[in-house]
Amino acid sequence: MTDLNKRSLMKVAALTALSAAVLIGCGKKEEAAAPAAAPAPAPAAEAPKAEPLKIAFAYVGPVGDGGWTFAHDNGRKALEKEFGDKVVTSFVESVPESADAERVIRDMASNGNKLIFGTTFGYMEPMLKVAADFKDVKFEHATGYKTAENMRTYDSRTYEGAYMAGVIAGGMTKTNTLGVVASIPIPEVIRNINSFTLGAQSVNPKIKTKVVWVNGWFDPPKETEAATSLLNGGADILFQNTDSSAVLQTAEKAGKRAFGWDSDMTAYGPKAHLGSAIINWGPYYIKATKDALEGTWTGSSGVWWGHKEGAIDLVSIAEDVPAEIKTKIDTIKAGLKDGSFHPWTGPIVDQAGKEVLAKDAKADDAFLGGIKFYVKGVEGKVPQ
Repeated sequence: MTDLNKRSLMKVAALTALSAAVLIGCGKKEEAAAPAAAPAPAPAAEAPKAEPLKIAFAYVGPVGDGGWTFAHDNGRKALEKEFGDKVVTSFVESVPESADAERVIRDMASNGNKLIFGTTFGYMEPMLKVAADFKDVKFEHATGYKTAENMRTYDSRTYEGAYMAGVIAGGMTKTNTLGVVASIPIPEVIRNINSFTLGAQSVNPKIKTKVVWVNGWFDPPKETEAATSLLNGGADILFQNTDSSAVLQTAEKAGKRAFGWDSDMTAYGPKAHLGSAIINWGPYYIKATKDALEGTWTGSSGVWWGHKEGAIDLVSIAEDVPAEIKTKIDTIKAGLKDGSFHPWTGPIVDQAGKEVLAKDAKADDAFLGGIKFYVKGVEGKVPQ
């Protein structure tokens, strides 16, 4: 091979090597220029689910009483529906207003319930004792007046329903004599007897009201006996401040008329039934639970709700009630809603004829909460 050919071959080889080096270098530059892929984010840890609020109810009667306790249990179910898995509720029924109440309520607090409702007046003192020992528990007492830093009260203006029932009774009676089966002589019950009478007298000034006390909230046999006594004494329409349907059923059997109380009792005596003065505890139980869940709950206070707040109503009015009476009821409901009507507006006098409320004066809550007298037209004496 000539020197010329050798030099040509060496040049070709050098050019080939240079081209390869350039290509390799370019590839490395392209690799370096490509941004590195960001690492995949680690999955976020799920926040631990909050434990449900444990809520307990102490009931004075059985949930199947068709009246007072039945209404409270409907309120419990309403709050369950509202809050779902944020709450867990339980109840103990037929808890006597005695030392047993303290034992039951103490057990509720010891078992981790952080919101406890006591649903009758007689639980007031037991709840106060337990509240003092469980400062981290919120206590709610129905119909009472004593409070503590971690205990408050709630009530419904049942006198509004009693007054409306009285309006119907006054328009339907043939004997001008009404009968009331009463439970325990505390201001709440005396106020309802008087309100029923005042409502009846607003359409029929001749009304007289007879009362029989059974000294208990739920005692169907005694309620039946009392109702029978009132009918035998000339009453043709019965009202009650007791918890069972016995009064309405007694009127049905006797061919007389009566009202449901606390819950709609139409089914227990459809022929006798004139209407039911009901309580809806749902709105308050939802409010109290919301307060507890959101940390806005405060003790040492109380509420008293009526028709305006959706807690009280008169429902299922009988078809044979005169149209003008039904219209009067509608007017009363509208007045309760907007505050223009108050059942306790003077002049009102007691049995002895003494004026207890001056003309056009409206009873305030302090007056209503301390009523221990009968108004004119109610027969007998208030038990001491």
